[in-house]
Amino acid sequence: MKRKYLSMAVGCALLAPAAFVQAQEQQPPAGPQATQLDEVTVTARRRTESIQDVPVAVSAFGEEQIKDLQASTVEGLQGAVPNMNIAQGRGSANSVNVFIRGVGQPDALQTFDPGVGMYVDDVYYSRINGALFSLFDIQQLEVLRGPQGTLYGKNSTGGAIKLTTKNPFDNEGGAVEVTAGDYGRLEGRFYVSGKLSDTVAASVAGAKITNDGYVRDAATGKRYNDDDTQALRVKLAFNPTDSFSATLSLDTTKQDAALTLGRPMADLRQTSLAPAGVIVLKPGETGEWDRRALTSFKNGEGQYLKHSGASLAMDWDINAQWTLKSISSYRKLKTKSYIDIDASEYELGDVLVALDQNQKSQEFQLHYDNGSNLHATFGAYYMKENVPSYQEAYADDLFSFLGAKVPFLRTINDDLTTTSTAAFAHLNWEFVPSWTVAAGVRWTKDKKDYARSTSTFWGAPFTALNETVAFAANASWTAVTPSISLQKAFSDNLMGYVSANRGFKSGGFNGRANTRYDTQHAKFDPEYVWTYELGLKGSSADHRFRGSAAAFYSNYSDFQARVSQDVGTFPVLNAAKLNIKGIELEGSALLGEATTLSAQIGWMDAKYDKFEDFRLDPSYPGFDPNVNHDNVPFSPDWTARVALQHVFALGDNGNLTFGGDVSYRGKTWLSVDNRAVLSQDAYTLLGVYGVWDSPQMAWQVRAGVRNLTDREYKTEGQEFASVGNIQTAYYGLPRNWYMSLRYNF
Repeated sequence: MKRKYLSMAVGCALLAPAAFVQAQEQQPPAGPQATQLDEVTVTARRRTESIQDVPVAVSAFGEEQIKDLQASTVEGLQGAVPNMNIAQGRGSANSVNVFIRGVGQPDALQTFDPGVGMYVDDVYYSRINGALFSLFDIQQLEVLRGPQGTLYGKNSTGGAIKLTTKNPFDNEGGAVEVTAGDYGRLEGRFYVSGKLSDTVAASVAGAKITNDGYVRDAATGKRYNDDDTQALRVKLAFNPTDSFSATLSLDTTKQDAALTLGRPMADLRQTSLAPAGVIVLKPGETGEWDRRALTSFKNGEGQYLKHSGASLAMDWDINAQWTLKSISSYRKLKTKSYIDIDASEYELGDVLVALDQNQKSQEFQLHYDNGSNLHATFGAYYMKENVPSYQEAYADDLFSFLGAKVPFLRTINDDLTTTSTAAFAHLNWEFVPSWTVAAGVRWTKDKKDYARSTSTFWGAPFTALNETVAFAANASWTAVTPSISLQKAFSDNLMGYVSANRGFKSGGFNGRANTRYDTQHAKFDPEYVWTYELGLKGSSADHRFRGSAAAFYSNYSDFQARVSQDVGTFPVLNAAKLNIKGIELEGSALLGEATTLSAQIGWMDAKYDKFEDFRLDPSYPGFDPNVNHDNVPFSPDWTARVALQHVFALGDNGNLTFGGDVSYRGKTWLSVDNRAVLSQDAYTLLGVYGVWDSPQMAWQVRAGVRNLTDREYKTEGQEFASVGNIQTAYYGLPRNWYMSLRYNF
């Protein structure tokens, strides 16, 4: 079966005999009179360019393509981009975990930085909390693969995901859409935009997204893994002169969801202090999951988020060659999330994580374009982020003494302040006809101040063990991240390039430093990645076929690995050096006048050159033979997708479109420690949809089914084996259907 789907994807990706392109076509569904695929433009290099001219591996999706992916949040990109793994964060309704080409964020805690940058209208979102964006007013979404250390900066070592929202001047009118489906799904979205005068335009977009959840409490019938989100964005655009424009954007998102529950995959254990020993409280679950769960939280605890911000983007055309751009932003994120880490009726690893983050940033870009063969970008960036948090850990079932439970509570107050400054320059020069060199460099300085206080409370007879451990520390790191590429235009429709890019992921302090020993070893250093890439992009002469190919090799050093050592001890090690190599193919074809075929395929081989882990020494008292580092987490060897769409013309009755896709993902490991129960074997997902558009495109009816075969598959894992042997898996959506009605005006 595996070979069957891979051969299908390869065959479709090679449909364009001249070349390949790294994009999904940015045009409405192909109609009966379509003769070619529309041009795709991207902003991967901080300016608008044809995707054919960019020496970067980038996938781009417009509004219609996002709908055809049947994506409600950015998690819906899973399967649509080669060598990318994107999933809802472990145990969280409001975070997203992203790995691109084997690089991401292995620990979800807010003191760890992401490995893939998330940007909305060029504003960087520094935490994975609040980054599970609902896609309700998106003009275009771009996924840049490989380090983006020069033009985007730190924490984009794996790549970057860029969301661009609609411009009020370019999208006059609006739309209202209502969606209903199973599991109590009910969604409403709207967008209204128009000119207030010749120089001022405004837009308002909003969404209300709800579902009852697909996990049910086995005892009470209460549903979990649900959603209740409200989002609003207001934009005010000014264009008073031909040389100046500005856009003010205000947005807010609120979410109030129940718990996000997983499934305990390993035996949950209690430590008996006297007599000494281990008691199995609950055997690990095996076989098919009935999506039933139990939790120790009984008082309606859930997960709350409020995420708001404001940004102001201004552009000045100083003269015919020079343009100055300013991007100012302020964001505030507040969450209060209860997480049942052990996913059982026992209190082994239940936590409350509450944070109150704010960030302010300012970026200046100065662009030079001589109108011919030279473009230069100079920039400066500043961000200050403050992330105070409060946590509680409940573990009344973790210890026993003489057959009686020993109550246990840990409270944590910490505060992290990060100040980041950077300066960068990038030059693109066609030095002779058809040959272009691009080179750039960025200097970054990160300074972090961290304060932490951990209080541990034991019940009788161990109250003498109660203690408070506090520490404060600061550190700073600087990094230089260059990039260089050389590209050759072989013809008007075929381009090849070679490139080298360096990425930098900031160092930090261990947000799980709970013991005195941990506080003395809390600091960890940055990660670095060098990626070397060879690519080819092009199209057929009649623009009915497009495609891309990229081969890459990454040298990844000082991998930040959070591991489980002893009870309640989780050191962070700059443990590993990796080499990662891979191949990526994407292609699209317009067959006839009404059929579009597209495919993506990625192959990746991610290996550790070394992994320095003291726990693997057989003489170490905590030696665990179940731990190994044979596989890099969230890095399947194969990812592939094939999508087909056909439009039937109904004359005066509009158009009827049918489409579907099949995606394949190889075996995926969900924890750094390669716990066998936290892995997902290779699987295939199917999706289908149908769309009716009225003759003037005023009305649209869409219906679809995701995960048509009801495939059960894991997407994430919690690994805290040193605490009650916790190894919890989280699962993707079961088969689900929906129907939506949209009115455009």
